[in-house]
Amino acid sequence: MSQLPLSGVRVLELGNYIAAPTAGRLLADFGAEVIKVERPGTGDEIRNWRLYAGDTSMLYRTLNRNKRSITLDMRSAAGKQAVLDLAARSDVVLENFRPGTLEKWGLGPAELDAVNPDVVLVRISAFGQTGPLSSRPGFAAVAEAMGGLRALVGEADRPPSRTGVSIGDSIAGLYGAFSAMMGLYQRSSSATRPPLSQRSMDVALNEAVFSMMESLVPDHLAYGVERRRVGGRMEGIAPSNAYVCADGGSVVIAGNGDSIYGRFMTVIGRADLGADPELTSNAGRWARRDELDGAIETWTRSLPRDEVLAKLEEAGVPAGPIHSAADIVADEQFRARDMVQYFDVDTGGAEPARVGFPGIVPVLDGRSVPVRSVGPDLGADTADVLGGLLGYTPDTIRAASGEDA
Repeated sequence: MSQLPLSGVRVLELGNYIAAPTAGRLLADFGAEVIKVERPGTGDEIRNWRLYAGDTSMLYRTLNRNKRSITLDMRSAAGKQAVLDLAARSDVVLENFRPGTLEKWGLGPAELDAVNPDVVLVRISAFGQTGPLSSRPGFAAVAEAMGGLRALVGEADRPPSRTGVSIGDSIAGLYGAFSAMMGLYQRSSSATRPPLSQRSMDVALNEAVFSMMESLVPDHLAYGVERRRVGGRMEGIAPSNAYVCADGGSVVIAGNGDSIYGRFMTVIGRADLGADPELTSNAGRWARRDELDGAIETWTRSLPRDEVLAKLEEAGVPAGPIHSAADIVADEQFRARDMVQYFDVDTGGAEPARVGFPGIVPVLDGRSVPVRSVGPDLGADTADVLGGLLGYTPDTIRAASGEDA
């Protein structure tokens, strides 16, 4: 498309790891100019996370696509001044340091507001900017535990499991991007300038996770229910689970809708279960979930995965394969919407490798917005941003970026 929705918005990203960079990525995906500030020498730590070869991980390349990278020593006077000068020219500042860190460096809300009384400040931290735990460090693993998610993930007779991605960080990043958009909208729609307290958005990882726990707490307080881990199932919903097929492939089948359930039982040759009056509602089916899952898996184990899926699709029963990375790359639905986009990337070999990266969500005009660039090399844009945008001299750039250290 000729112009992306956030073209003209400038974001200064002071965050590292996953949460704030996810928020920055979402804004960058739709046209915002995101200037990512990294520490001199080492940069964002995730440059080395899951680094199998080369000097920059695919995780970094993914989370920091469409951004510009500059290095600043924010503890130095020159680096601090550069942050303030950039903030003065930015619409949004993103950060995910431990609460109090920016204030200690003289870069807190008061200082940012002084140089730019229109700036929207998005702060992401483990437990928020206030409260008894605000100063405590914490990663997504801790937030997922304290927000209620870990208690629900895994098998009932085993310790809680973790999802295979840093989902707590990603959820907080989504809230961070939403916060930025909320602040920008408020700024543009208000007849008077909103006060700093309303332009400073406070996202806590544990609260972001908790917000996704549906009726976990209301169910407990209303009915005395303490939800437990139920493996591949969902509490109170049946039949909905993962099932193994004859060829070793696995599928997820969600046949729990009241109208769907009868069709599902007919497909697997168990019309008797479909007609059973005790099984007409989710509550009744949940009480007999083991019996239902046994009947379903007896059927799925008799057929190869593709045949299982074809029969369920014909009957209008929601189902899908459990995809690996290779499956996603080959999937025609992902391919039709440009959800895997390819770039030549340094992976430590003699020549760049052709690597597929996730496309941009949501889709506009039927296909993913093209990814403009994958995560930049460390400091690739320092001279251009500080020299071109701020008019710094080469000596000032070296001082601010930490090259003189």
